[in-house]
Amino acid sequence: MDKDRDSTVCVRSERGVLHLTLNRPEARNAMNAPMLAEIEHAIDTVRDDRAVRAIVLRGAGGHFCAGGDLKSMMTAGGGDAAANGADPIAAVNRAFGTMLRKVAQAPQLVIAICEGAVLGGGFGLACVSDIAFTHVDAKFGMPETTRGLPPAQIAPFVVERIGLTQARRLCLTGASFRGEQALRLGLVHECFSGEDELQAMLAATLAQLMQCAPLATAVTKQILLEVGRRDMDAVLDDAAQKFAASVRGSEAPEGIAAFLQKRAPRWAGASGLP
Repeated sequence: MDKDRDSTVCVRSERGVLHLTLNRPEARNAMNAPMLAEIEHAIDTVRDDRAVRAIVLRGAGGHFCAGGDLKSMMTAGGGDAAANGADPIAAVNRAFGTMLRKVAQAPQLVIAICEGAVLGGGFGLACVSDIAFTHVDAKFGMPETTRGLPPAQIAPFVVERIGLTQARRLCLTGASFRGEQALRLGLVHECFSGEDELQAMLAATLAQLMQCAPLATAVTKQILLEVGRRDMDAVLDDAAQKFAASVRGSEAPEGIAAFLQKRAPRWAGASGLP
């Protein structure tokens, strides 16, 4: 799967990995409506494709994402609420939340590579990844309040990622910080200082992922994302049903047989390396 270089998101599929590159480098990859739609379309396209094991998010031109395109947001639909109560600015803002939830709920492992500006909506995108790597000099922050705006669609995902106490401090002050502090906060998982180091991290992570069964990975992610959203007994009841379905499925017998026979399972045949 490949897309034209003129798209706001460049899409490349290689050996079980879907690479999504935010492609507005002239705007530090600030997100506009077309970019949101292209990200969602790419996620929808592979949602049920178990041959795609991971989605890697990166930005073109040395920046991950500088947030939302403020100019396009401020002029959305002429700026006035419609007579029927529909507010075009609210609709544009809500679209950010829809995109973030779609990325968060993708069955595949989602990896964010944070470089340069990781601000506003880009900060939110990092928060919905399963694994995030950051350059030590990447700049993180939610500057919305310094622009007279709330980080409306981003804040809930920040709370989920780093907890309410830290989210309150960062959201309410608009403070910025670098990659190593992002690591200490638990926002990201590893730091890198150069491309070779990043590629080694990425290769090791993808190689480990390829040892895991695709459907079991997707089901595990579903269980994890239910925690805190539903009553715990309901989560555990549903997880038990998912476990039983897995036992009766095709992956568990193969995985257990491979373990007993001291061989790699069938799904580990693809390296998945970039």
